[in-house]
Amino acid sequence: MASGDIGGRTMTIMAPWDLALEHADSDGIGQGDAGRMHAVDEKTMTMVRAVLEYAQQRMSYDSPPLDHPMRPSDLQRLAPNTITGHGMGGIRALHLFEDVIAPACLSSDHPMYLSFIPSAPTEASKAFDLVVSASALYGGSWLEGSGAVHLENQVLAFLAHEFGLPQQAGGVFVQGGTIGNLSALVAARETARRQRRDSGQAMPERWSIVCGEESHSSIRSAARVMDADVIVVPSDDSGRLQGERVRQTLAELSPEKRDGIAAIVACAGTTNFGLIDDLEGCAQVAHEEGVWFHVDGAYGLAGCLVPELRSHYKGVESADSVIVDPHKWLFAPYDACALIYRDPEQGRLAHQQHASYLETLDTDQAWNPSDYAINLTRRPRGLPLWFSLAAYGADEYRHAIATAVRLAQRISEEIRLRPQLELLRKPELSVVVFRHEGWKIKDYELWSQSLLDRQIAFVQPSFFQGEPVVRFAIINPRTTFDQLVMVLDTMDKGFDGAGSAS
Repeated sequence: MASGDIGGRTMTIMAPWDLALEHADSDGIGQGDAGRMHAVDEKTMTMVRAVLEYAQQRMSYDSPPLDHPMRPSDLQRLAPNTITGHGMGGIRALHLFEDVIAPACLSSDHPMYLSFIPSAPTEASKAFDLVVSASALYGGSWLEGSGAVHLENQVLAFLAHEFGLPQQAGGVFVQGGTIGNLSALVAARETARRQRRDSGQAMPERWSIVCGEESHSSIRSAARVMDADVIVVPSDDSGRLQGERVRQTLAELSPEKRDGIAAIVACAGTTNFGLIDDLEGCAQVAHEEGVWFHVDGAYGLAGCLVPELRSHYKGVESADSVIVDPHKWLFAPYDACALIYRDPEQGRLAHQQHASYLETLDTDQAWNPSDYAINLTRRPRGLPLWFSLAAYGADEYRHAIATAVRLAQRISEEIRLRPQLELLRKPELSVVVFRHEGWKIKDYELWSQSLLDRQIAFVQPSFFQGEPVVRFAIINPRTTFDQLVMVLDTMDKGFDGAGSAS
């Protein structure tokens, strides 16, 4: 037996090494013929019902537990050697997950999960994610998953329309923003290569990607993978990338360096402040230079669905490619990034894989999602978003996104009224950044740990111009003004060396 403090409650569980000694066939897992794991019998259905009951219980929480990470030594003590020759049985494995593993994982859909960019999937999207997994759907080709691909394409068409892209725009759902940005930039480079080759021009010695200071780390990561250089353009005083600054930076480059630019990247919602770059100005420079214009809207581009915010996104309609992560502000489960091309053919030419066993997939009428990004095997990860949009309607999404923006504005005004706090930027979307007068990084860390220890909120410190700051990333429509005020109130208190309120 093993015991421990799990999520603030003391629990006693049977250790896996004890379970392995028992007859593993107690629920039909781990014994029998080669097909036993795939048998649909009463013992299997008992396990399935238990899993579904747990999922239903988890989804029925009015607010999920925030929970907290555990030390490696505690997890090793409570959940060692979980994989054995005989198996512990599905029911016991589920109990282990429920009692030990789940409480050691933060719930990103908790209303007070305010760090990084949270996730707040709708109840419909979570429920349908179970259906997608249970149905064993393959979403890489039209031949194998035409129905799923059809619905994913409807979502992509809806988003493209919201962003002002032409009717022929399309793409694919990939794992996340990093893969989406990489795939788009590879398509940009391959398009530039093909254009040069077709016109008889020489290839540059090095390809380059142009981006702003506040661009997401995945842009630099993509450039490393592509063995390309990054040309960083200084942001303006507000932290935005301006088209005129891009123009000035390019004018200062050597002809050889300028000749190798494959793409200009702008952000529609920077990670740290949620700011929208000068999309229109950057698009104009890209047009002048004859290069690809990519918009990284992983977090913020969802705001384009709100009519009163659309003027902030002027210029996105000129993009050659965009990304937006539904698992962020479009309320879908992890993991999903919508990659949309203005001209999908450019994406297909860059990414389509060729092999003898793949040629049967390529027909005149086929839309194969695997052709449009750095992926081949894929699940139809856009279906949970489709189901939620179909169930609730787009207007509910517009309302939920607008609610977060209004809350960010309201709590910003509250911050302005508190003399010990300094609001660093007026929020444009739903990210609020401020600092506490006189606090050092240790103060922020102790305060943050105290909030998590007391299960009040998850608020990790961030940095701005080398100084620690507080950052609220508001996504969840169930986050309230009073909850945020309560967090601000805790900053008026001191903290002892253990990180708890004095």
